[in-house]
Amino acid sequence: MRKTRFVSLDDLITRTGARRDELVTLAEIGALNAFGHDRRTALWQIERAVKREGELFKKTGDRRQKTESSPLPEMTPVERVGADYAGTGLTVGPHPMSFRRRELAMRGVLRASDLHRGRDGRRVRVAGAVITRQRPGTAKGFVFLTLEDETGVANIIVRPQISTSQKLTILEQPFLLVEGRLQIQDGVTSVKAERCHGLWATGPDVASHDFH
Repeated sequence: MRKTRFVSLDDLITRTGARRDELVTLAEIGALNAFGHDRRTALWQIERAVKREGELFKKTGDRRQKTESSPLPEMTPVERVGADYAGTGLTVGPHPMSFRRRELAMRGVLRASDLHRGRDGRRVRVAGAVITRQRPGTAKGFVFLTLEDETGVANIIVRPQISTSQKLTILEQPFLLVEGRLQIQDGVTSVKAERCHGLWATGPDVASHDFH
């Protein structure tokens, strides 16, 4: 017999036997919003559904009779993106860089999509989430970074001297602001880094593909 779609959170738990940690991840990334919950309300309902009744539920009666909203406020857009990255390693919502674009523009930071319209040799600033770090054995100590923002990716070339003097920043910061010179050769656009800065003290935990 063909099963119908899940009609409620209780139905999902009963039919799948999903563990609490699995349900929490689904709630945090918004996968349970189809049941009419925001993310924090879904987390609240999970606790009601998977725990035995105790002091928390004496005043609420049968936990299956009605849905109660979370006493916590809904997640902000920034918090939702952070939860997406924590739960899945990516987001289908806004890119983290988009929340700071006005601030970055005031600091003269270009978007990745702006670089190809620049002039070869021009000094530029570009910023983004570090999604790759590469140091090929044939590159004589050069490091190649890929920064991602809400418009695309920027290729960064880091000379050995810079990669050595700023090693911790380059290897450990998930978001970087790079100052350097624009290089356009054979239709390929990149930035030759002169200085790399950690962008924010806090932000989503963006995974990168690294050589180390």
